[in-house]
Amino acid sequence: MSDIAMPGEDGYALIRKIRMRDADHSRWLPAIALTAYAREEDRVRALAAGYQRHVTKPVDPAALARTVAVLAGRVRAA
Repeated sequence: MSDIAMPGEDGYALIRKIRMRDADHSRWLPAIALTAYAREEDRVRALAAGYQRHVTKPVDPAALARTVAVLAGRVRAA
């Protein structure tokens, strides 16, 4: 899970670096973009950068826990 708006390096650059390190392994690494940017184009940009989910602030703790559980393979997506 990474915030998109971080000082020094944004979350888009971070996930691209992670995905490029070991393409075979890192593409399976679950990643959630956590952000206040809530427009559809923000969601599309996050997914295109390499995140599997785009979660907007303010965060619903139960929804976030479910998203993490889904990506961890502990529950099925609804």
